Amino acid sequence: MGFIQKFLRGFLGRTLLIIVGVGLAGSAWAQHMQHDSAATAQPASQRQDVNYRPDVTFTLRTSIADGRLVFIGDRGPIAGQVNPELKVPEGAVVQINLINGDGATHDIVVPDFSAHSDNISGKDSATAIVFRAGKNGTFEYYCSLPGHKAAGMVGKVVVGEASAQLKAEAPQIAHDPSDVGTPVGKRGPEHLTVNLLTTEVEGRLADNSTYRFWTFNNKVPGPFVRARVGDTITINLANAKDSTHIHSIDLHAVTGPGGGAAVTQVPPGQTKSFDFKALHPGLYVYHCATPMVAQHITNGMYGMILIEPEGGLSKVDHEFYVMQGELYTAQRHGASGLQEFSLDKLLAENPEHVMFNGSMDALTKIYKMESKVGDTVRIFFGVGGPNLTSSFHVIGEVFDRVYDQASLTSKPLTNVQTTLVPPGGATMVEFKTDYPGKYLLVDHALSRVEKGVGGFLTVTGKPDHEIFHSGEAIDPNSGH
Repeated sequence: MGFIQKFLRGFLGRTLLIIVGVGLAGSAWAQHMQHDSAATAQPASQRQDVNYRPDVTFTLRTSIADGRLVFIGDRGPIAGQVNPELKVPEGAVVQINLINGDGATHDIVVPDFSAHSDNISGKDSATAIVFRAGKNGTFEYYCSLPGHKAAGMVGKVVVGEASAQLKAEAPQIAHDPSDVGTPVGKRGPEHLTVNLLTTEVEGRLADNSTYRFWTFNNKVPGPFVRARVGDTITINLANAKDSTHIHSIDLHAVTGPGGGAAVTQVPPGQTKSFDFKALHPGLYVYHCATPMVAQHITNGMYGMILIEPEGGLSKVDHEFYVMQGELYTAQRHGASGLQEFSLDKLLAENPEHVMFNGSMDALTKIYKMESKVGDTVRIFFGVGGPNLTSSFHVIGEVFDRVYDQASLTSKPLTNVQTTLVPPGGATMVEFKTDYPGKYLLVDHALSRVEKGVGGFLTVTGKPDHEIFHSGEAIDPNSGH
């Protein structure tokens, strides 16, 4: 037996990984797979040189489905499934074959097992990875070409059974973007009471991953509080009995000590209250202000309060509440199970997760933001942070009006592409939806999309070819 043969056999028997890059043409590849399904994706030369047989083999094909790039199961139980869940026993040797079905350049990676294929670019070209699933949990496979994961090329490898229950058991903490309260209209000043409960709860971060969030009213962000200038507002802040930390609230709309935080340092099981008068119209962030403040904020303790001007805001067809936040976890983005807070990453301002409304897919899968052609949309957008400034942008749209820094009494900016929002800041944007399609909300620091920040606004209706027209198929990976 030659050196290469011994080397590869030794690696497979000992540990994790063999990475196999196959550059076979489509027809020969297909014939080989039909010949021996157990040895799928091994070219004849490799089967002669390496004495192994994978325990589990999957074959995926790259494709475009519903306007996005995807993997599609090519045969067996996963045939026809989009981004199928690949279930394997712990310790199994797993082979994943990838066939290029659309002619673009792709690869496939499973970073948790250090598996990374070659790039394939010709239609029907193929490659494969082989690795040992040496640890229990749920792990991502995806295309590592820039933007492809965000465009839809991502799925899960489920090893063993432990993580399979997370999706069903973890509470849903993501805030519904349509839950924006009732506009004040033309009413006069009133006395309002706002009851808030601070909680510490293990909630769903993504499919098969959780985090111990600290929340206002079990949601991230907290409730959208809506009032008008001149209102007197009573804040009652209760801290759940099973909390392990003191919590508080600082509302940026409050004129007074600590924005309310100086009188609401609430131990577990207690309640504290204060009144304030809404002196200044605007859209304001609120957050916990108990040391260390940044940890309380990153864990989910932020929200917004809208103080409408006298006479209220103008009428629009749809209003949405969106906040951006960061999580600093010891485990890297995409890991399964309970994610643990990392103080070192917080202090280095290096988040593993950046998200809208509390979870990785709050505005892409859990909740729908919808409009029709000709409708007007208003987005109340804020950044809980605690550290990153957001470059808020909707791909394929232009903001008709931007109320910069959430100043509702200043003349709005018009025809804005991207607007900056600092941590602890907010903006209000308005625009008309003129053309049907799926429009992506992003932070235009676009590498953050790979860390989870994104949302869809789906517009339905009849297309106006004077606005946009092409005979070409829509490429979900173009532009951004």
